[in-house]
Amino acid sequence: MKSIYKSKEGKQILADKYEKYLDSLPFDVEREYVDTSFGTTHVLMAGPANAKPIFILQGGNCINPMTLSWFSPLAEQYRIYAPDTIGHPGFSAENRMSAKDQSFARWIEELMNHYQIDRCAFMGPSYGGGIILRLATFLPKKIDCAVLVAPAGIKLGSKISMIKNILIPLLRYNLSSSQKSLQSIANNMSDYSMKNIDKEIIGDVFKYVKLEQEMPKLTEKEELINYKAPTLVMAGKKDVFFPENKLHNRAQEIISNLIAFKSYDIGHFPSEEYLVKMNQEIGKFLEEYYSEENMVQNYI
Repeated sequence: MKSIYKSKEGKQILADKYEKYLDSLPFDVEREYVDTSFGTTHVLMAGPANAKPIFILQGGNCINPMTLSWFSPLAEQYRIYAPDTIGHPGFSAENRMSAKDQSFARWIEELMNHYQIDRCAFMGPSYGGGIILRLATFLPKKIDCAVLVAPAGIKLGSKISMIKNILIPLLRYNLSSSQKSLQSIANNMSDYSMKNIDKEIIGDVFKYVKLEQEMPKLTEKEELINYKAPTLVMAGKKDVFFPENKLHNRAQEIISNLIAFKSYDIGHFPSEEYLVKMNQEIGKFLEEYYSEENMVQNYI
């Protein structure tokens, strides 16, 4: 099997950064490896063991603890299951999976079966949001409610803007390891708010990983005809990949039970300040829609 890493040294550097990030999280984390037909999956678990479960799916080409850190307040009252996405940096199998067919939906189903979860809440930023939309397409009854944060799989931003703000600085960084180029990418991805630890890891991923370049499939309205779960979409006005002005109308078109669409003055990476507001909104949404009453309604 081909490795997603450019070198063993690079793989070890990212593994060390993963562990360091995990140690910085403000809650205890358990972890285990689960065998699936798509490959071994490393899963992080947090929160009260008997609480309602939430699956959190990481962003693409980054590491799971980074995504998990954004939603730390959820660990206080929910049982979090956060798998390292197969084929992305982390400790899961390194084979690539297609985000255009039912592969990821079946992968999640196998993980849910392992934990004896029939249906639950889902949350995912970016690529993780795109995976949730694949699950919504192929196995919609698995989702009680969903929070999609700057999700892939709905509509892309301007290709010209991506080339100018991400690709060109990335090419420069790959050629020279220039900190100026890395800072430029970080600024453009986060509207000048990216934490140093995140910037370092993004730089290491660019340097040591063969990036996953295939975005999740853009979801068609017909694909979600059986998807009825309450859904909250959050987007950034300054997001270079999936900007709010591109996502808003399309999300309303394809998601029949779109409870709310929240837009924030942020880039693709939310700032610490906005994460507080976003987590408050997520908490309210889950309190209202992740209830026994709503679970029954979704079966109907």
